[in-house]
Amino acid sequence: MSDATLHDATQDPDDFAVQIADQVESFLVAVTEVAKGDEPDSAVPFLLLEVSQLLLAGGRLGAHEDIVPDERYEPDTGPDADVDELRENLARLLDPVDVYSEVFDPYEPRKAPVPARLSDDITDVITDLRHGMAHYRAGRVTEALWWWQFSYFSNWGPTASAALRALQSVLIHVRLNQPLAELDGLDTDQTPMGDETLEFEAGRVMAEEIGGPLRMRPGK
Repeated sequence: MSDATLHDATQDPDDFAVQIADQVESFLVAVTEVAKGDEPDSAVPFLLLEVSQLLLAGGRLGAHEDIVPDERYEPDTGPDADVDELRENLARLLDPVDVYSEVFDPYEPRKAPVPARLSDDITDVITDLRHGMAHYRAGRVTEALWWWQFSYFSNWGPTASAALRALQSVLIHVRLNQPLAELDGLDTDQTPMGDETLEFEAGRVMAEEIGGPLRMRPGK
């Protein structure tokens, strides 16, 4: 299945696979456009919208019964496309708010927050989605759905959910003109830190200092 036939008019728009593929393709195209940096003022709101819409597809996959692939072994899709340039572009675009802290599993007691990067999260999600899209474009629809469902549970679902929460938090601080805790010096190559350490490390950055670099207008 080529790009030209991805949205073939003969396909039933009510078909589950077609709807999931449409949402995946929309996310891939939209994030690639955002990463070009042509509209930095709308980057965070637009990413919030796109991640939210993608998670709707993820929720549908998660609620669906287990999808069983046609083949016992996954067919080779070839090497995954390089995402380094995309990752670097997103990191530059989101630089003031790229690093954030996240609790990996809220059901693990006393789990310490860990540092994460929005640019890493979004490109990791894209890698998973592109892998499934390679199956879909090759006509292996069940294989694509299986991969998207499996990787939703194992990686891109939790990763996208964490990114959504971080993007949402940025907009909350900016629009409500609230001080934003800066994870001063926190980076993803550090060991996890507890709440007290994070609180000690955190500085105070006013919402306009975050909104300024991203060209977002703080709330009045």
